[in-house]
Amino acid sequence: MAADQLISVEDVSKKFCRDLSTSLRYGFFDLGREMLGKPRTMELRDKEFWAVRDASFELRRGECLGMIGHNGAGKTTLLRMLNGLIKPDRGRIAIRGQVGALIALGAGFNPILTGRENIYINAAVLGLSRKAVDARIEEIIDFAGVEQFIDMPVQHYSSGMNVRLGFAIAAILIEPDILFLDEVLAVGDISFTIKCLNRVRELMRDSAVVFVSHNMPLISSFGARVLVMAHGQRLLDTDQPGVAINHYYGLARSKQQVSGAGGAEVLEARLESDTDGGVPVDGTIRQGGSTWLTARLHVDDGVQVHMNVFVDDASMAQVLGVPVREPGGAAMTLGPGEHLLRVPLGVMELNAGRYSIMISLRDAGSGELRCRHQGLTPFTVLAEQVSWSKFVRATVSERLPL
Repeated sequence: MAADQLISVEDVSKKFCRDLSTSLRYGFFDLGREMLGKPRTMELRDKEFWAVRDASFELRRGECLGMIGHNGAGKTTLLRMLNGLIKPDRGRIAIRGQVGALIALGAGFNPILTGRENIYINAAVLGLSRKAVDARIEEIIDFAGVEQFIDMPVQHYSSGMNVRLGFAIAAILIEPDILFLDEVLAVGDISFTIKCLNRVRELMRDSAVVFVSHNMPLISSFGARVLVMAHGQRLLDTDQPGVAINHYYGLARSKQQVSGAGGAEVLEARLESDTDGGVPVDGTIRQGGSTWLTARLHVDDGVQVHMNVFVDDASMAQVLGVPVREPGGAAMTLGPGEHLLRVPLGVMELNAGRYSIMISLRDAGSGELRCRHQGLTPFTVLAEQVSWSKFVRATVSERLPL
């Protein structure tokens, strides 16, 4: 390893078994082979699967590697192998320097002991003397914000208090060369989260950091490199966070859902963008391009509706709302029959990610929801740079001849 290279991972793989009794049987078999000096079998046996397969990367001091992927992609398994908690079935991991891991915070607390006593016990496990803890225990208690409860058994702590105390112990007492973070930055209210972020940034100045999260703003903020994983395998390793986040969101799949009292329906919807020469979008839109939606609707006899268009993110949360209005600004009323509308969505300044369209049709008189159609025309916004604070404004819509 080079002088400033702190982590080296070469073709690391780990397999698990879906059945406990079978796993124990395989474990005894593998242990016996190792005692006889024979290598473990690398073929998948019945009920086994690869949790991580052929992972490789290197990390130097001052670098931060963000790891992203769906639940079960193998991120935490890889992190636990790096931390020495589990042994890889094949491959090589080389670690240089002191390791700090913020994983499963508070999981090792003794519930019948007080917060103060658990601080000393955790410090002893980390190899720190009582004198070293005495010098910083008030800083730990203040950081965690549990001054009034520090001498109460932790079994009476809330889950948030447990995690806050666990973070404070790990973040204050350890000044590591290598830092592993696994979804630990959403550990309380906003003021505590800010303290966590600031502390992690301080530690990152002189450490190599591996950071696992589903929070894309944090990944783009911390990760100089980003590793995208799926089904235990590395899909992408890049020093462009925006490219990695684009790829990650491209793995998501939208599902259409229709609800409402009836009386109106969406027959067809398609997106167009000037970045593609005004042609229908093929699933991707470049950030900064003007975009519009063309929708064909049907309204039953005796019904009149108002239409609103929404852009939903991958979690189906609304990030943009566009009311459909007449040129004068009044809500456009759609009566019985078929309608073809073109709705400008403005310049697409949404952040890189996966999105879909939701169309809402409400009764023009009562406001009753006639139709809500979610998951229409799923698309991915591509961006060279990632920014999390851009918005769009709606513009006037126009009718098109059928």
